[in-house]
Amino acid sequence: MSGLLALLCGSAVGFSLGLIGGGGSILAVPLLLYVVGIGDAHVAIGTSALAVAANAFVNLIGHWRAGTVKWPCAAAFAAAGIAGAALGSSFGKAIDGQKLLFVFALVMVAVGIAMLRPRAAGGDPGVRITPAIAVRLVSVGLVVGAISGFFGIGGGFLIVPGIMLGSGMPILNAIGSSLFSVGAFGLTTAANYAISGLIDWRIAAEFIAGGAAGGWLGMRLAVRLAPSRRTLSTVFAGVIFAVAAYMLLRTGFALFG
Repeated sequence: MSGLLALLCGSAVGFSLGLIGGGGSILAVPLLLYVVGIGDAHVAIGTSALAVAANAFVNLIGHWRAGTVKWPCAAAFAAAGIAGAALGSSFGKAIDGQKLLFVFALVMVAVGIAMLRPRAAGGDPGVRITPAIAVRLVSVGLVVGAISGFFGIGGGFLIVPGIMLGSGMPILNAIGSSLFSVGAFGLTTAANYAISGLIDWRIAAEFIAGGAAGGWLGMRLAVRLAPSRRTLSTVFAGVIFAVAAYMLLRTGFALFG
């Protein structure tokens, strides 16, 4: 039963990512905890990090073929973020699971708010990396990577605006370039958790398989529902707020009740 649930939950996360883009992976941890039934918060975070990394690299291939990835900028951001993710995940493993989930729920609220804000589409599509741009990308990448590693999340809601801020590229290129960092940060976090035996490999494989199928369906449907993309993002943000409220109640009761 847990295997079937992992496939279905992975499909749901992949479908949301394919349909509306960033933000969907934030649901991986609560789904693994409260639906699939992983009992340890740290195992759920480690397993989620691996699944998010795999899905990001799969989606990266499509953007790479489409030519939307600005590799020099993506590499500079990811290199610094990998160091941050290694540090952040080490701190995350040392935090009590319930406390970590409580703060994670607060981050979910921030993700929901970010999804409700309109994104600017402007920027320089011909941007080339310079020493000044490299310094900005490395600085922002280090901080975002640390946050991503600490919570075991993809961090796309931070990576996309971070790359845009650091380089000045348009949002389409930022989304494509961000997937390299999402995958790199997730893989770094997963490796750190794996060293401590905090990954359920079977569930991770099932979650990844479901995510690949769901992502394919989501991308196909996204083309038809493109005019309703803003409405879909608003509805999905509402789902994130509801799940965050549930997590805050559960973890708050466990910590303070």
